[in-house]
Amino acid sequence: MGYTILIADDEPEIRNLLRLYLENENYQIIEAKDGREALSLLREKKSDLCLLDIMMPEMDGYHVLQELRKESNIPVIILSAKDADSEKILGLNLGADDYLAKPFNPLEAVARVNSNIRRFYALGTREKDQMSAEIKVKDLTLDPDACALYKNGELIELSSVEYRIMELFMRHPGKVFTKQQIYEQGWGEAYIVADNNIMVCISKLRAKLDDDPAAYIRTIRGLGYRLER
Repeated sequence: MGYTILIADDEPEIRNLLRLYLENENYQIIEAKDGREALSLLREKKSDLCLLDIMMPEMDGYHVLQELRKESNIPVIILSAKDADSEKILGLNLGADDYLAKPFNPLEAVARVNSNIRRFYALGTREKDQMSAEIKVKDLTLDPDACALYKNGELIELSSVEYRIMELFMRHPGKVFTKQQIYEQGWGEAYIVADNNIMVCISKLRAKLDDDPAAYIRTIRGLGYRLER
């Protein structure tokens, strides 16, 4: 596949297990045994996805994620023995794309890696010329090649889920999207009931775009959301 995965976990057994299964899928693997090493490797070497443990020495996974999101929006899958909903929501709010509770089935871990890689990097395989052209709406500019969003030339830091939702909005300004459409675009999964995830994500996007919550993304009661032209 040609993609490089960083496995950040202080347990060598978990790193070895994940390496075995992911290398079998032809991924290149980089390993980090603590948070500080993970952040250093993410900055120094090209990684396409990070499997990030929360409870690590030197720097925990939440702090690594916070620092990473200042510089990159690569997919991040959290690995954690803490499976409470509050922990999952915290990780997602900090910019994680997925959450895998320990102990986990390594085949599920591989499936989640494949899914996130496929969703995030699909832009490179779809009608390249059309899909890579910059999109401008008001004072926002979306650069599909860099998977980046700018406001008046200033980079807005987004998670990969937030980026995919903004891409959906900006390709169709003024169009109302249902929660199901937004969820399936952002998370790449079938929508069942995920209102809280969508509300949190929209709220974070609004805060990043403007002090006025309705300046860009407007709620259409009973229908969904739209990006103002």
